[in-house]
Amino acid sequence: MNRVCLPLFALVAAGVSAPAMAQGDRAGSIQAKVFATAVLPDGEITEVEIDEFGLPAGTQSEANNNITPTVAVEYFISNNFSIETIAGVTQHDVDGLGGLDGAELVSDAKIIPGTVTLKYHFDVGSGFKPYIGAGPAYFIVFGDDAGADVAALGVTDVDLTNEFGFALQAGADIALSEGFGLSIDAKRYFIGTDARFFVDDTEIIRTKHDLDPWVLSAGAYFRF
Repeated sequence: MNRVCLPLFALVAAGVSAPAMAQGDRAGSIQAKVFATAVLPDGEITEVEIDEFGLPAGTQSEANNNITPTVAVEYFISNNFSIETIAGVTQHDVDGLGGLDGAELVSDAKIIPGTVTLKYHFDVGSGFKPYIGAGPAYFIVFGDDAGADVAALGVTDVDLTNEFGFALQAGADIALSEGFGLSIDAKRYFIGTDARFFVDDTEIIRTKHDLDPWVLSAGAYFRF
């Protein structure tokens, strides 16, 4: 986690020392951002609702991290307030810990993290423009398959539920010219999912999970 954050903090420091750029009035403008994004989910089991299989004592789970391209589109309501949405797909596996240590439970789950945030941009008198934001999120999960190890035990299907949640956001835009610059962004989501395991049409396991990912992005913006 710390190793992932270090480049972001270095970029912030560079922005603080960058020469001032004329920004103009951003009200009514549209800003598009292209990012490389690290998605760092949790995946911990918080509750076991159904267990017809007989999970070993101490069973826990975790989801792997992923780096993926994302795009953000932002509309400035005023010079300081904007509304932003993101587009992207991230893919994750879920593996066992504890009583199922190392077992692949869910394979190739793809998530579309539908998110809309209201952002406030601070004026600090230079080309460095920090912001904070918050808003609702809806995670759409598809392509989720039974992991190789649970499939070998007879599980024929796995379903991770779509869920609503909430996101907090902070970041900064660093102007290099009037309509172009660098951007860094960090979001923390508060959202979960239910994992449902089936043998044919019979649900044998249902567990609740915290996803609560950190989503860390760095890239460029273009303002129109």
